[in-house]
Amino acid sequence: MSPGQAVALVVDDSQVNRKVLARHLASLDIVAREAADGREALEQLGADGAGFDIVLLDIEMPELDGYETLAAIKGDAALRHIPVIMISSVEELDSVVRCIEMGATDYLPKPFNPAILEARVRASLAGKHLHDLEVESAARQAELLKTIERQKDELSRFLSPQVAALVSSPEGEQLLAGHRRVATSVFCDLRDFTPFSEAAEPEDVLGVLREYHAAMGALIVEHGGTLEHFAGDGLMVFFNDPVLQEDHVERAVRMAVAMRERFDELSTAWSKHGYHLGFGVGIATGYATLGRIGFEGRYDYGMTGTAVITAARLSSAARAGQILLSPGAYAAVEDQFDVEDVGELQLKGFSRPLATVNVLGVRTTEPLKTAVEAG
Repeated sequence: MSPGQAVALVVDDSQVNRKVLARHLASLDIVAREAADGREALEQLGADGAGFDIVLLDIEMPELDGYETLAAIKGDAALRHIPVIMISSVEELDSVVRCIEMGATDYLPKPFNPAILEARVRASLAGKHLHDLEVESAARQAELLKTIERQKDELSRFLSPQVAALVSSPEGEQLLAGHRRVATSVFCDLRDFTPFSEAAEPEDVLGVLREYHAAMGALIVEHGGTLEHFAGDGLMVFFNDPVLQEDHVERAVRMAVAMRERFDELSTAWSKHGYHLGFGVGIATGYATLGRIGFEGRYDYGMTGTAVITAARLSSAARAGQILLSPGAYAAVEDQFDVEDVGELQLKGFSRPLATVNVLGVRTTEPLKTAVEAG
């Protein structure tokens, strides 16, 4: 059998009839397999009909007649796509209607007209070929969707969830191209990391960084921040982009407070091994330009502007345990957090000193008691 050659199953209890049909099919370059009754036909078709493109089916047969065989084929989801042409000496109209209603592709009387049989077989095979192409296309599309989902999963491992969703969305390209809006920038890094990395074994340094990144990364996602990058012991996060957040400054400060608390837990465990590290944060808000940065093959989604520089400088100036806010950031959250005045800091690159506060924690307010309750 040559590749791509169609295969037909000829089902008839008469060997003579089977051979006549087989020879005619051979003249059409169609390979014929034979079955003496319906039961044998179903056995050859197997679980999924693989290897067969069409069935030529007689009606009057022992064991399992044509009606029962047709019903079995069309009742099986794995076989019903195979075209079935009934070829029978039963010429009553009721029989023809019954077979067509049961799903037969066509109905030809015996003795058959070779030209008509060829036309019906060709048409049936064309329909089967179209069906196979549709199934193959659907399978390829399903596999493509799986591949895309796998790529999205891989992408989300290296990008923040917001940016991963942005990259794979139709409207994301406009945002990636660049836009301007108010956003809040957060810089965090470790105090005394350089002497620690010089004294500790590389494996220990990497272990500490992995714990630190995992803990901070979880809090970034929890508070809806967009991670721009990890850089050793430092990281940059921004809020209010690409997803708009009315409370973006509050989210940033709450995240920093949660980070400080989580870092204290990690630091306690590290100190048992002689690793003494601190954690400092700088937060600033203001207008910024956000979008795709980098070069072909290696892009990031970044934020640029004075707020970024300010947050970076505040982070560098922060002592261990401090969360320093720019005046604009503090003005947006002064009712939600307890702070202490740090005074004016002369930050690198700034011509004027910057009035700064350190966040002590989230402000808790007790409800006022009534006179009865107080008494």
